[in-house]
Amino acid sequence: MLAIRLTFPAGRYHATPWGQHVNEGDIAWPPEPWRLLRALIATWHHKLKHEQPDNGTRLAALIEALAGQAPSFRLPPATHSHSRHYLPQWKASDTSLALDAFASISPAETLDCIWPDANLDDEQLDLLDQLLDRLGYLGRAESWVEACRTEVPGTPNCQPGTDSVDLETGEILGEMVEVLGPVSAEDYEQLRQRFQAESGKRLPKKVAATLPLSLVEAMSLDTADLQKAGWNLPPAAQRIKYTRPLHAFHPVRGSTSRPRPSLTTMSFVVVGKPLPRIENSLRIGEVTRLAVMRQFGKDDEGCPRTPALLSGHDLPPDNRHHHAFFLPWDSGGSGRIDRIVIHVPGGVDDPARRVLQGLRKIWIPGGGEWQLAMETIGPVSDTHPLMGKARTWETLTPYLHPWHRKKNFSIEDQIRRECHERGLPVPKLERMPEIEINGRMRRPVHFHRFRQRKRGLVQPDRLGSFWRLTFPQPVRGPIALGFACHFGLGLFRPLSTDDSVS
Repeated sequence: MLAIRLTFPAGRYHATPWGQHVNEGDIAWPPEPWRLLRALIATWHHKLKHEQPDNGTRLAALIEALAGQAPSFRLPPATHSHSRHYLPQWKASDTSLALDAFASISPAETLDCIWPDANLDDEQLDLLDQLLDRLGYLGRAESWVEACRTEVPGTPNCQPGTDSVDLETGEILGEMVEVLGPVSAEDYEQLRQRFQAESGKRLPKKVAATLPLSLVEAMSLDTADLQKAGWNLPPAAQRIKYTRPLHAFHPVRGSTSRPRPSLTTMSFVVVGKPLPRIENSLRIGEVTRLAVMRQFGKDDEGCPRTPALLSGHDLPPDNRHHHAFFLPWDSGGSGRIDRIVIHVPGGVDDPARRVLQGLRKIWIPGGGEWQLAMETIGPVSDTHPLMGKARTWETLTPYLHPWHRKKNFSIEDQIRRECHERGLPVPKLERMPEIEINGRMRRPVHFHRFRQRKRGLVQPDRLGSFWRLTFPQPVRGPIALGFACHFGLGLFRPLSTDDSVS
């Protein structure tokens, strides 16, 4: 199986179907496989050709492998929208109205293109990754896109075929549409031979120029040249019927709720002698949370006033780690905790911010006391060492897998599942036996790995492990995964720019 994940940072996908005028206001949805493969070919010519010594043979093999079958899609929620433009004319009395139709998609949503039976070798996968990393847009130039392979695609909701009605019950299963897809390399060769046989010895020049030897060359032809030669459909293309969800362009009412607060991250300087060791990150993370809860106090009935996004209590079932992370870390490489970051992906409002700014002290009963001074507060910033963007991230504290291991559910599988649930692409994984802390090599056993006793708390992993994660494209931090990730375990650091793109 092969799956490509697309996101649209501008929230728009512009694509007029083949054979239709732009003013018809239609959108090719799902994205046409023909258009996607042509975008990969164009990316190779413009951004990768000069780096490839094989003169396009790997590209031809990749395109032919993908053209051999029609992909399925997992389409995100979208809205059919348009803008109107009056184009300038020579005559003042003449106006020309053009409709610019597009699919409006949330930048946070993803679209998966899935080839269930694709079997690419390592060289083809490597070339595909390079092309996807360099792909800038799909469809019109304003359709900005970010693309990568994913090993955990969503369930397809748009598949090739004409099964739009259940023949037994009469239930309408979806809406049938036609999009343009490539033919296989074998079908294209048969078409070329048939045209040569029917036309005798020589084809007209215009037609012969649009029937090159290979499928990739045929897919690379300019649309204007095909139309001049009289083709009503590119010779290397075919119309494919898809059944997409009913109301695929269902209007979405805008939210009337207040915007999410932008204050998500607070950094505190830790002052005291001696500073706590990085091996005690879990204990420092837990006592920091307790200190925050003490700041909010209790109401008249003795219940804590701490907001759910800070306490982690009474959260809705769909909360996906939007509550607070208490992340101790060593900013100077001394092996001692000199900073504590409180990161709340769900954001904090002004009353909570004022309370947090009053946080002054943490302590471990019988184990030390330290003063805190707020250093920064605001949104996630690329300038913060834990929150930059990088492809490669390395362990700072041990990762403890949060679920019990099973035969087909290894530690690697659990890391991939967590990344998928956090909206991160699936990384390549490399296990590290130990890490260096201030000149000393440390293993997971050197770290405190057990939370304070809590009724009902299950800890599937008591050993821990170190990992290096390499994502197909740069991702933003902070990244903390696994058991007790909200208290400093499973914390990763981004490598430098040079390392992260190697």
